[in-house]
Parts: sequence; C-alpha cells; structure tokens
Amino acid sequence: MSRIRLISLGCSKNRVDSEHLLRLAQAGGYTVVPEEADPLLEPADTVVINTCGFIGDAKEESVNTILEAVRDRQEGRIRHLFVMGCLAQRYRSELPGLIPEVDGFFGVNEMPQLLQALHVPSNPSLAARRYLTTPAHYAYLKISEGCDRRCSYCAIPLIRGPHVSVPLEVLEDEARSLAGGGVRELILIAQDTTYYGMDLYGRRELRRLIDRLSEIDGIERIRLHYSYPEGFPQDVLEAMATNPKLCPYLDIPLQHSEDAVLRAMRRHIDGEGTRRILDRIRESVPGVVLRTTLMVGHPGEGEAEFERLLDFVREYRFERLGAFRYSEEEGTWGAEHLKDEVPEAVKQERYDRLMEVQSGISEAYNVSRIGTVERVLADSYADGVLVTRSRFESPEVDGEILVGDAASLSKLAGVSGPQAAVGTFFDVKIVSAGEYDLLAEVV
Repeated sequence: MSRIRLISLGCSKNRVDSEHLLRLAQAGGYTVVPEEADPLLEPADTVVINTCGFIGDAKEESVNTILEAVRDRQEGRIRHLFVMGCLAQRYRSELPGLIPEVDGFFGVNEMPQLLQALHVPSNPSLAARRYLTTPAHYAYLKISEGCDRRCSYCAIPLIRGPHVSVPLEVLEDEARSLAGGGVRELILIAQDTTYYGMDLYGRRELRRLIDRLSEIDGIERIRLHYSYPEGFPQDVLEAMATNPKLCPYLDIPLQHSEDAVLRAMRRHIDGEGTRRILDRIRESVPGVVLRTTLMVGHPGEGEAEFERLLDFVREYRFERLGAFRYSEEEGTWGAEHLKDEVPEAVKQERYDRLMEVQSGISEAYNVSRIGTVERVLADSYADGVLVTRSRFESPEVDGEILVGDAASLSKLAGVSGPQAAVGTFFDVKIVSAGEYDLLAEVV
C-alpha cells in the first residue's frame, strides 16, 4: 500500500483543500503519513506540496520546501513528488522548466487531474468529506472561493478567480460530518466571509449560514475569519451579540487607516468609514475581540501617514493585530500602476515600530483578564502543560491559555488525566498574563 505525505503551506483555506485531497487519497488506498513526520522515521512513497503564492516571503517558503523535497527524492527517500496550489497556479508555465524533478504541477482548480496522477478514482460521495490535519475537535470550514475585489496589492483574484460561494446545503452536510467525527469548533473562512451568498442567492447570507450551522448537534463554537470591512452586515453583529455559539471574535483585515493609502490600495472604504464600522462593531457586540491585519510600506504611505496609522492603532486598541510589509506582486494593479517607492529598510523599520506599539496593547489587554473565569477548549497536552483557548483565541494565530499547575490539572472532573482533557470544555481562572499567552488554573 502506498504512503502519502501532504505538506500544506500558507493559509487555512489551503489546509481545507489539502484535507479534501487526503480524504480522497485515503479512500483510494493510500496510507496518510502526518505532515510533521520525520521522513527518515516515517517515510512516504509520495509527497504532495500544497503551495502558497500570495507574497514574496510565502513564495520563497514554497520554493524552498519543494527544493527540500527534491533532495529527498534524489536521495531515494521518496518516489513521487507533486506540487499543487497557488504557486503552481501562478507560475504554471515556468515551474516545470525550473524544477523538472517534480512529477507534476497542478493549479488550484486541478484536483481531478492530480487525483488521476495519483491513480485515485473520483468519488463524488466524498466531495464534502475531509481527513483532518487539525486536532480532531476543531476544523476550518471554507464557505467560498476566490474574490471579486481587486485590491491593488492582492494576487488572490488572479490565482483563485472570482468569488464563488459553496451552497448552503453542502456546507451543512460537511459540518454535520465534521461534528459526527468529534469537531466542536468551526472556523468559517473565505477570502471575504461577509460576501457569502451574493453570487448564489443575490444577497449576503452569512447570518443564515451561521444560524443553520448553530443548529447542528455537537457544534458548540463558531468563529469568523477574514471579513471585509466595507458593507459589513449588521445582522451578523446581531447574531454575535445573541447567539451563544458564535464567538464574540472577528477577524477583519483593515490594511490601513489613511485615505490616501486606502485609495491607492483600492479598498473602497476611507478612514472615516473604517472608524464607523469599528465603532458599530464595538457598540453592537460589547466585549468583542477584534483581530486585524495592517500593511506598511504601500505606495502612498509617507512618514506622516504611517504616524497617523500608529495613532489609529493606539486609539482603537485591537486585541489582536498582525502586519505585512508591502510586496509588489506581478500582475496586480499595484505592480502595473504604482511605484514601489518605500525602501525595504523603511518598511522593516515601520513594521517593527507598529508591532512594538501593538505589543504593549496586547499585553495590557491580557493583563486586564487576570482574575476572570473563562470557558476554554483544550487543544493539546505536552510536557506537563495543557494548551487551551477561550472564545477570544483562534488557533494558530493567537496566544494561548496555558494550564500547567499539577494541583490545578488534578481538578479536572470526568477525565482520567490531562491528556484525556484534550477536546473538552471546562472553566479556568486567569492568574497571570504576558504579551501573548495567559496562565490559568482549573476552577
């Protein structure tokens, strides 16, 4: 029996694609080798790399991962090597000549061709089934593909195409299957979750989807990632304020605060509009945790615009914040119409200053939680520490709530030990906090 290892790079949307492929490969007779496995200890006959092609750093990581796999193949550790995903889509004509040791490159819409290369038969009955690579108790649910927006810096529409929603009944079927397998938390993802349903139903239907998913037995938490600020639906905020399963947590990438930069970015919203939506979210959902992403060094950002961006961050005090340095990407509107005029050293300096400001904000927010009692879901246990998350932490991108005191762990009721607590909910009291992680005791 053949053994397959899939290395999934980039975003959680890529991970969902990887999990669909692995389930089909498993049904076709493959044994799945964990992605993190040591190739020397757990070899795989076939390696598939699902690549990212969004920005320069991600492309570099994808290429380096492919070259590492090529070395493994040359040294006889693997027999077959395939590359799929965004990088393969974006550079389909160049890659075969540059890396001929790869057996095949497959774009984002070429899953059937990749399955054929793997000698795996098509199986429509498994279209909404997955081989989870996350812990068994949470999963990402990709509700749409592609994007209709044309932000200046973004290559996603070039790679993934226009916005296409997954029909509601298909998502319900997939979510029920995940819940039946032990998933307790669903993280809804898309390039823009708030645009869900516009192409299928002629209106935004994210609220209806949330309501339907909330009715599924076993699903206890639903979380939203990647929401575009312009036109944010009020009914979703109402659901967030009233639906106990919908986390008061919102990932809403803003990119910038200043009009000139937002115009250059083609974001279709200005600074005042950005502030209005943030004020509305805070007012509609008291206690909501906001995660955002900002970009520094975009054409049009001078020192004055950057300083006002820092003031904006100080004013709105985002509980979670990540940042990117502008990367000129071929084929995008920005690459064709704007000059990448901010030196790389200046971009790095602005990035460092922004993250220093955010560091203090994040730590102050965490400290404010000391003494609170929160319901957490345990993700993992190792080296005497139970890693958990509340409604206010998303996996992989946010800090964690750590429970490591032996006496505290012994309080867990209904389980035979800390390891058995993984995947369960229980209450903890926050006792200490740092910039990212918190320490807690079991109540």
